[in-house]
Amino acid sequence: MTAQLTNWISVAWQALLANNRWMAWNLFLALVPLALSFWLFHQPRSRVLRWGTFILTGMTFFLGIRRYSLTSAVNLLRDIRAIYLGIDPIYLVGALIGTLILMGLDFWLLGWRGARSLLWWLGFLAFIFFLPNAPYVLTDVIHFYEEIRYNYSVWVLTLALIPQYLIFMGIGFEAYVMSLIYLGFYLRRQGWGRFILWAELILHALSAIGIYLGRFQRFNSWHVISQPDQLVMSVMRDLTRTRPLLVIVVTFVVIAVFYWLIKQVSLGIMHRLSNPNHAFPPAADPDSSTARF
Repeated sequence: MTAQLTNWISVAWQALLANNRWMAWNLFLALVPLALSFWLFHQPRSRVLRWGTFILTGMTFFLGIRRYSLTSAVNLLRDIRAIYLGIDPIYLVGALIGTLILMGLDFWLLGWRGARSLLWWLGFLAFIFFLPNAPYVLTDVIHFYEEIRYNYSVWVLTLALIPQYLIFMGIGFEAYVMSLIYLGFYLRRQGWGRFILWAELILHALSAIGIYLGRFQRFNSWHVISQPDQLVMSVMRDLTRTRPLLVIVVTFVVIAVFYWLIKQVSLGIMHRLSNPNHAFPPAADPDSSTARF
């Protein structure tokens, strides 16, 4: 019995280590938009949440980056250099004009003192590009199906792999939920509370498209920079085909349903922590003490 238990522990440990690198990297990508949301939208008062997010982001980065070799990084930089040294000047002028128009609208709507900076807009674009990586972790359940086929014992699956996957997917999707919650806080403070639902639906749709491109077309967030032409062509092609469109729609529904459910739980917990004397808090309001979390 002791020998069998030792063998199960050894097998379980090897299985956990095998998942360590790719899970760490995917979790790092999922935590990036949450970390950006602290700067862009809302800085939580909870030091545990802030420092916990930053520490976990750093740890997952250093654990996950080991899966990429120096050659991979050099190839990525070479692709970026080849693309942007050959950019059409007309495109650069158009991009500059578009950015100036957005900034002009920002100044006109909010005034010089309240307008967001160009750095803020760049951070917001990074937030949008990386956001699909957070709900993307739900699709990593396919790796669990593959591990079932490895004929692991029921004890290894139940006591090691299932908890590992649940923690991994739970943290990743919670990062997505909290990112959008903080975006909602920001919109309400700006007086745009009526647009929160629309913003969430748009981001769900963009995330569904990003998940499809990542899971089935094998694109990554940085391909927005390194392979923008291929990325755009893939999106335009897939949105006109029935099967990819169906996959995107189903993914959108799954994200929206899970988001709504976990958002209610998260807001309830946030309100409870901000108001420990209220055993049964009312529906959370971003303008209330919940927003201080």
